[in-house]
This record gives sequence, C-alpha cells and structure tokens, in this order.
Amino acid sequence: MAAVRRVPWLGGRVGLALALALGVAAASPAAAGAHGLVGRSDLPIPEWLFGWGAALVLIVSFVALAVLWPRPRLESGEWRPLPGGIGRAIASRPVEILCGAIGVLLLGVVVWSGLAGSETPSANFAPTFVYIAFWLGFVPLSVLFGDVFRAFNPWRAVGRAVGFLAARAARGALPEPLPYPRWLGRLPAAAGIFAFAWLELVADSGDSPRTIAVAALIYSALTFLGMALYGVGTWIDRAEAFSVYFNLFSRISVFEARAGDVGLRRPLSGLTSLEPLPGTVPLLAVMIGSVSFDGLTSGSVWQSLAPELQSVFDGLGLAPARTLELTFGFGLVASVALAYGFYRLGVIGIRSVGGGFSGSRLSAVFVHSLVPIALVYTAAHYVSALVFEGQRVITLASDPLGDGRDYFGTAEGAVDYGVVGATTFWYVQVALVVAGHAAGLVLAHDRALVVYDKARLAVRSQYWMLAVMIGYTCLALWLLSAANQG
Repeated sequence: MAAVRRVPWLGGRVGLALALALGVAAASPAAAGAHGLVGRSDLPIPEWLFGWGAALVLIVSFVALAVLWPRPRLESGEWRPLPGGIGRAIASRPVEILCGAIGVLLLGVVVWSGLAGSETPSANFAPTFVYIAFWLGFVPLSVLFGDVFRAFNPWRAVGRAVGFLAARAARGALPEPLPYPRWLGRLPAAAGIFAFAWLELVADSGDSPRTIAVAALIYSALTFLGMALYGVGTWIDRAEAFSVYFNLFSRISVFEARAGDVGLRRPLSGLTSLEPLPGTVPLLAVMIGSVSFDGLTSGSVWQSLAPELQSVFDGLGLAPARTLELTFGFGLVASVALAYGFYRLGVIGIRSVGGGFSGSRLSAVFVHSLVPIALVYTAAHYVSALVFEGQRVITLASDPLGDGRDYFGTAEGAVDYGVVGATTFWYVQVALVVAGHAAGLVLAHDRALVVYDKARLAVRSQYWMLAVMIGYTCLALWLLSAANQG
C-alpha cells in the first residue's frame, strides 16, 4: 500500500484517463461493434472483444505504471560487456570486414539479377530479397541482436574501404568532410524511407526487377555522394535511410556495441539515448503511416474509395497507370500526414497539463516512444509475408536470374503454407500490437518522470499519451481486420 500512497490523487484522475482512453477506443473502427474484427470466424472468443481487450490492457498498464513506477528506470544507460571476450570477438575488425563483404556481394547480386535476369518478379531474386529478406528480415534481427545491419551495410563497407585506400594513397592528407547541418538531422533518412515506400506501394513498376536494380544504383550513388561530402560515419548515422531505420529498431534490443565491444543493457533503454534530431518525428510518421497505408490498401474501404479518388485525377489527362499512381501516392501521403498529426495532437494535449514546455520540445523528448509502435505495425502487418515469402529466398538464391539454374540445389523448393495457421497468425499479430503499444507507454512514462519535476504532472501528461497509444492500437487492429476483409 505504500506505493499507492505515493500518488493519493491518482484515483480521481483515473476516471478521466479511463473516459478519455475508452472514448478513443469506442470511436475507433477496430473497437466498434459495427466494424468489428472480421475474417476470423473460428476464433474462440467474440471478435469485437479484441479491440476493447487491447484498450483495457493499455489502461491497466497505464494505472500500473502510475502506481508502481515512481522514478525513471531506463535513463541510466547501464551497460556491461559480454563475458569472456565474446563481445570483442563479435565486434572485431575481421568479422566486420567479412560482414561488410557479404553485404556488398548481396547488393551486387540484387543489381545483377535485376538487370540481367527475368522480368517476372516472382522468378527474380531482386524483388523477393529486397522487399522480404532485406526490408523485413532485418527488423527482427535488429530487435533480437542489436544493430547488425551496421556490420552488413554495403554502402558503409564501400565507403570505409574507399576512404582507407584514399588515405593510404594520399598519405593521410585528405580534406576534412563538410560539417553536417544540424537542421538537416534525420530528414534525408525520412525522405529515403518515404521513397522506398513509394517504390513498393505506389510506383506502377515497383516490383519490376529492373526498376529495383536501377533504384539501388541511384540510391548508392546518392549515398556515396553524401558520405564523400559529410564523412562516412556521419552520413551513415544520420542520413543513410536504412542505417537509421534499422538502428531505431535495434535500440529496443538488449545488445549494444560500444567501443569495439558488444554488451548487454536493459530492454528499451537504448531508445532513451536517441538524440532528438530534426526529422525524427517525420521519420517515425513515415514508418507508421506507410505501413498503415499498405494495410489500408488490402481492405474493402480502400477498394471502394480508390476509384472515387482516381476519377479526380482522371481530369489531368494522364495515362491510367499514372492516375493510379497519383491515387495511391495521395493515399500514402495522407496516411503519413495522419500519423504525424495524431502524434502532434497528443503533444498538444501533453502541453496543456502545464510545465512550461514548448510543443516542439515535448514532441522531441517523447518521440522515442513511437519506435515500438512503428515496430509492431511492421511486425504485425508483415509477419505472414516474412514467414511464407521468406522461404522463397532460399529457392531464388539458387536461380537468381530465373533462367533455370540451380547453384545450390534448392531451386525446386516450395513454400510450406501450412507451417503456421491463420488463427495463430491473428493471435500473434494482436499480441504484438498490444505489447508494442504497452512498451510505448512505458517509455513515455519513464521519460515524463525525467521531464517533469513533479510526479503529478508526469502522470497527468500521460493521459494524452494513453489516448495516443490506444488510438494507434485500434487503428492497427482495424487495418489487420481490413486486410482480412479484402
């Protein structure tokens, strides 16, 4: 009972939090009975309970945090190296060179197969590797093992190799890189992830192997230019889209590399050290909004709305393929804007509780709490694609050009669609969504205890964050349901 007496005013505030959060849940299509979760008629409990159950879990988590988490626990930055020199071996220079060489080799195979192989996407190595093995596969790897993409990053490997050779040739007399503009922050990374989402979800030829290969070459050229101007390390850490993207997820992991050694830290604590550079909020909005749009396009709502939007663009006199791209592009931009606007609305609410902080300040200090949400949006929406389509990478590795070769004897392999059942997938998706948003609440609450000098203000500020989390949760569940309807 001592913990409860720390916040004797909590009881009067819980009612407000409950009303606000349940109001968001009730307004969401995911929780409303008229738009309940569909497509899972074999579930052992009523479908509409999922939305309400998810909201209730977050509310209980909020109350538990307010009562049982009276001081920050994730901001200490505690870290200890792996025992026995294991961490130093993993982070050693030979291992880094080997991983970088593998990354460069895979990038080369993508470009080679895209330009020289079959134009049938399902028969070519490039689309499946880029959209499944690379884009989706590195997400769980980052969460489980830390920033592994940094070691395999082909652009970093090439940039460091070229820099080393150039320094040797010039005997160290290379000009200093330009100072990276602080205002630029993570905006190039946000633009890069948005461009990738556009290629995957909007572009008419986004699944074309040749288009993917050309896009890889263009992106490589821009990345090498950025590294030449601002330095390899600076560009990789702040501007290279995929490095920044996977690094955000890796901060959830218990593994972290420091000064040539790999060690352990508390789960989620890596996010507390995220520098709130300009462009971080837009980047998270792109990450959440693009996945939301992909889920939306799989359902009946978009299928009924898209023709109406396309008719608006038909008046521009463009080819049907271009008007369809504009329609999907509008949907993608709108989804990103909604994800951004919903978070900013929560920040406005947080500011209203007092403390004298500006909206931009609050937006920056709480943005790290969006990373678990971006993670579970991605994981829940694409887990089935990774499990099923990921099997095809092994097959295509033997026949990357789609011309009948069989380098490793696996070209005749087939996808086992019975490895996981549909109902199991649904439970996994719901669990991921709820757990991720609960993690976001934990991060926001922990940061609020640092930002505000009074626990009362810290908890009050989180009423709005609770509403934001429940809103994102219900949206995620509705998008999953919409995909099942489609």
